[in-house]
Amino acid sequence: MAHAPSADSVALLERFTAALAAKGIVSESEIAAQIERTDRADPRIGAGMVARAWTDPDYRALLLRDGAQAAEAMGVSMAGAPPLGVLEDREGLHHLVVCTLCSCYPRAVLGYPPHWYKSAAYRARAIRDPRGVLAEWGTALPEGTEVRVVDSTADYRWMVLPTRPAGTEGWDAERLAALVSRDVLVGTRLPIAG
Repeated sequence: MAHAPSADSVALLERFTAALAAKGIVSESEIAAQIERTDRADPRIGAGMVARAWTDPDYRALLLRDGAQAAEAMGVSMAGAPPLGVLEDREGLHHLVVCTLCSCYPRAVLGYPPHWYKSAAYRARAIRDPRGVLAEWGTALPEGTEVRVVDSTADYRWMVLPTRPAGTEGWDAERLAALVSRDVLVGTRLPIAG
C-alpha cells in the first residue's frame, strides 16, 4: 500500500510544476488534464475494445492494424503514448506480455500495471518459464499450443486480443467485456464463459 506523500514531496512537486509553467513548457491546466486522463484509464477500456473486436470484423481489423487508432475510435486519447500493438491469440498460439526492463504497460487502455507485472520475479520467469507462470495463474492451454512471449517496451506497448470463448454467440458487447480482465489482456489468464 502506498504511503501519503510527505509535505516536502508535495512542496517540491508544486515548485517543479510552477517552474514548468513559468518557462512555458507545460501549463498547469495541461498537467491537470493529463492527470485526469491517467485517472480515467481502466482495464474495462481494453475489455471493451476486445468485446467490440469479437463482434465487429471491421473494428477487429483496425485493432490488429493500429491499436492506438482503435483506442481513439473508442474515445480514448492516445496522444503522447507509444504505439499500441495488439497480439491476436488463435488456435495453437497464445501470447504473454512482459516488460523485461521495468513495467512498460499500455496504461491508457489497461490502467495502472498490477504490482506483480512490475516484479523482477514475473519479468524473469515469464521469459524463462512462461508455461510455469501461466500454470501459477491456473491457465491451462491445450496440448501443443505455442506460447509466444512479447516484450512491451518504452517504444511499443502491447495487449492481447484473446480468442472468443465458445458458447458466447449472441452475447452483447457488455456481457462479452465482462469476460475480459486485465490479466486476460496481458495473457496470464483466458476469458472463460460461465
